[in-house]
Amino acid sequence: MAYVHEQDAAADVVIAGAGLAGLAVALGLHRKGVRSVVLESSPERRTSGFAFFTWTNAFRALDALGVGDKMRGRHLQLQGLRVMSSSTGEIAREMDLQVKGKLGPHEVRCVQRNVLLQALEEELPAGTIRYSSKIVSIDDEGGDAKKLLHLADGSTLKAKVLIGCDGINSVVAKWLGLAKPSESGRTATRGHAKYPDGHGFEPKFLQFVGEGFRAGMVPCSDTDVYWFFTWSPSTANGTDGVDQSPSAMKQFVLSKLRSAKVTPQVLEAVERSEMSDVLAAPLRFRAPLSLLLASISKGNVCVAGDALHPTTPDLAQGACTALEDGVVLARCLGDAIVGEEGGAREEKERIKAALRKYAGIRRWRSAQVIAASYVVGFVQESDHPVVSFVRDKMLSGVLAKTLLMMPDYDCGKL
Repeated sequence: MAYVHEQDAAADVVIAGAGLAGLAVALGLHRKGVRSVVLESSPERRTSGFAFFTWTNAFRALDALGVGDKMRGRHLQLQGLRVMSSSTGEIAREMDLQVKGKLGPHEVRCVQRNVLLQALEEELPAGTIRYSSKIVSIDDEGGDAKKLLHLADGSTLKAKVLIGCDGINSVVAKWLGLAKPSESGRTATRGHAKYPDGHGFEPKFLQFVGEGFRAGMVPCSDTDVYWFFTWSPSTANGTDGVDQSPSAMKQFVLSKLRSAKVTPQVLEAVERSEMSDVLAAPLRFRAPLSLLLASISKGNVCVAGDALHPTTPDLAQGACTALEDGVVLARCLGDAIVGEEGGAREEKERIKAALRKYAGIRRWRSAQVIAASYVVGFVQESDHPVVSFVRDKMLSGVLAKTLLMMPDYDCGKL
């Protein structure tokens, strides 16, 4: 149980959530000389999720935070993408993932989530993260504009700045009045296969589209392979009647893949895999138009990561844009706090202006990623004959170009 000591009952910067966005913000602020407190609801570092695609834009952010090379040393660089039709088994598109974009060569690796979270945490001062500390409500604290945070264990904490990185069901986003995330009508599951003697796969991302699902397999290292499967359920609860157990979910995925034309390597990876602790999760997103009109920041409060821009995973940009958020927010806020003269009133105004600046930078970027991801996912997964024909014969190049366009972005330095 978390307990807030009397001398710790106030903090300059409080970050809700120790996921990628929260730790990126905390580390960015630390590099700028600003101490923060990260409140994490779980009792220990999160381990769910297995892995995620880390594209060029994410590595630029990780380099700014000083941990990019740590990730490069642990994960394979992917050389190419092969998109195949689930209906015919034919190759719809081959793409070089090391081509040069407008801002330089592309780089993509499948990074294990727990490895990156550990790397970020190791760079933070001891005691930065307080586990088993969940914010349940937020109040204004009188004339000094501090926020009074009520935690699940009954303790309270005053914050000069509150940053919500508390995920898709964010308490902070709700306090800001952001629109509730919408259902996409699709569900996802994922897994992690280990090959102790080496898998021997090429360092390529293999993806299958059509037949009502989207699936992919990618090597993270010489011994680890990550796979995902998204589909449109036919039942209201989103499970298609699948018993919520690892073995049942695995058999459900295998049955779908076997009824389509996928390669044996993908079936083998699923068969030998561990299933995620979240067996099946509905894919949700925040409507892009609502973000263009929303209050991403209000006074001394703002949001980042999934609390800001929950998106479908079809461009593999959710985690990448969360890391971008971390760098941009740390730069804006750090510059406002460090090295400026003036009293408390002047600092308060600088903080408000810094969060407004951050919101202005991230608003359009977030809306763009959400909209593009949703459209790409709809086209890739559809089993409608007309959509399938157009996708396989005419749109594969457009979809590939979109996949490389989103990572061709630089969030800048700290």
